[in-house]
Amino acid sequence: MRNLQSILFAALLFTGIGMAGTSQAQTVLDGAYIKEHAKTQRVVPYPYIREADVMWSRRVWREIDLRQKINLPLYYPTEPINDRKSLFDVIKQGILEDGSITAYDPGPIGLDDEFTRALLPSEVKEMLSSTDTTMTDNIYTGELDTVINITEVTSDKVRKYIIKEDWTFDRQRSVMDIRIIGLCPLRENIGEDGEMRGYSKMFWLYFPELRYVLVNWDVFNRENDSERRSFDHVFWTRQFNSTIIKVSNVYDRNIAQYKTGIDALLEGEEIKEDLFNFEHDLWNF
Repeated sequence: MRNLQSILFAALLFTGIGMAGTSQAQTVLDGAYIKEHAKTQRVVPYPYIREADVMWSRRVWREIDLRQKINLPLYYPTEPINDRKSLFDVIKQGILEDGSITAYDPGPIGLDDEFTRALLPSEVKEMLSSTDTTMTDNIYTGELDTVINITEVTSDKVRKYIIKEDWTFDRQRSVMDIRIIGLCPLRENIGEDGEMRGYSKMFWLYFPELRYVLVNWDVFNRENDSERRSFDHVFWTRQFNSTIIKVSNVYDRNIAQYKTGIDALLEGEEIKEDLFNFEHDLWNF
């Protein structure tokens, strides 16, 4: 009896040691120090703007292409790693897991950017995953087998974003204030032949709400690993490149509806130059 008790005690002892070793391995610090700065940041509130102080305003839509070099920190890593995620993975986690972000329907043809209908997390999950059924020949039986293919919208398939922003001149503070109102990820449309067939809007996000999530996630800094900025800081300080695709107009049309190719790009640059000159001409030296 004593021998049996001794054997059981030894087995429990070795099991405890093994579990302790496993637990210790899971808490290994991957780095020289604990990185907790970005995880404890707070959103810097926007300065209050009184309607009576708005001397001039203009609404602008821009397209961010993540394939451009300056925008790569918003695209990578395409697979989450220990301390970083791509912008889309952060958004997806906020909608599906945390429930801290509300997605809004862009409408049947993608023209609704006014946050009129909120999407349920289940609707967004269904949007991010599609199931396709195909029939293939079984080489052993000669019969047709049903194959179910599940396609997930992953981070590497989201290469563009559209942002909606307001340019406002506040005469009380004498500043041109640029505030992002909405953000919309665009996913690639892949045809049956495997070739890309353009992009489609997925959903709109209300940016003032999205900021509370973006402020707690790091963006890669090419110059210094210990001085990483949050996604919110990148958008606040305009550390990205974009192309103007629409400005508020009487027809409510995009530039692509009356300009094509290089002409549309030049039209966007001309609008950007006009906004810069307007701000510059407000002052006399």
